[in-house]
Amino acid sequence: MTPPTTPLMAAVAGPVPAGDPGTHTGTHTGTPLGRARSCLPRAVFLLPAGIAMLAGLDAALMLLGLAAPVSTRRLPDVHGMLMVLGFVGTLVSLERAVALHRRAGFLAPALLGAGGLLLLSPLSLTVARTALLLGAAALVGVYIPLWRRQRDDAVLIQALGAVLAAGAATLWLGGVAMPSLLPWLAGFIVLTIAGERLELARLALGPSAGRTLVLLSCAVMAGVAASLLFPAPGTVLLGVALMALVGWLGPHDVARRTIRTTGLTRFMAAGMLSGYVWLAVAAAIWLLGGPALSGARYDAVVHAVFLGFAISMIMAHAPVILPAVLRRPLPYHPLLLVPLVLLHLSLALRLWVGDALGVPAAWQVGGVLNIVALLLFVVLAAHSSMRRSRSS
Repeated sequence: MTPPTTPLMAAVAGPVPAGDPGTHTGTHTGTPLGRARSCLPRAVFLLPAGIAMLAGLDAALMLLGLAAPVSTRRLPDVHGMLMVLGFVGTLVSLERAVALHRRAGFLAPALLGAGGLLLLSPLSLTVARTALLLGAAALVGVYIPLWRRQRDDAVLIQALGAVLAAGAATLWLGGVAMPSLLPWLAGFIVLTIAGERLELARLALGPSAGRTLVLLSCAVMAGVAASLLFPAPGTVLLGVALMALVGWLGPHDVARRTIRTTGLTRFMAAGMLSGYVWLAVAAAIWLLGGPALSGARYDAVVHAVFLGFAISMIMAHAPVILPAVLRRPLPYHPLLLVPLVLLHLSLALRLWVGDALGVPAAWQVGGVLNIVALLLFVVLAAHSSMRRSRSS
């Protein structure tokens, strides 16, 4: 049977043609006016995600001990949830809603986006936490019809990731501290991307890839749960499971071969392979040192997973996801390599010199350059998209 089609499947055959965005969602309207009208409602869901990202980066400056454009007492405390569920969670749920192609599916990005905005409001944190929990639950609900449509291993793996997101939101609503939620949020990101990679590289991974990744994903979930109940051995188990997952997925991914090509394909491969390296770093820290609840080890795990792995994967797939989800072209330009390279170099400075060697100045400089890399990518991507749209 044919696996479910998603925007990421476009990369199997190469970049999405600039003149044919959206063909992979089955909702192409065929006219510029129709594309503009259908693009607008989807773009609205990106607005709260963008605000959550900017607020999260502002909070990052505060956590680095530097001056920030906006300074509030709450921002540093909600930095993690802003970036993971408010920003990345909204992007993931929007892509899934487009794949589902039902209006009800857009409830998930709406609630997660609203939850991110509520984190910035003067309302009680309980209100924002409840909205994020409802959004994560709605994301789990999106996978039910996707699973009924096609009982595919990739959908199951992503659904398991959504369950971890809902678990993290539930625990946060119950008062569990953010450091203890780190494995849950990391599991959400890792399993979501692992499922997407299975969809994309199914042929290269082999016929038994789905079964293998499901078993590895279950091991990750077991490690996440154990890290909360039995922190010391549970975190080591999680490190083992993540190391096994990245150790199997990385060498089998088609990116290992497409890195030898040129243009967009090579750019995507570079982003994906670099992301696997940072995930292995985080897994090694947990495996060798156990729980990372504060200090340099906590900083290293957080940013290895959510910057080195997650943001690198987002950058790698943006030229495919944006045209498929929003029906706006994002042609590849070599300049996109600049923020990708800057992200990984600055992360190495932050984690190696700053965290591992204990040099505060390197930690701060690396953190600032992390922010610059992400903002630069957004600016370049927006400029490239608008420029192609005007020329079209």
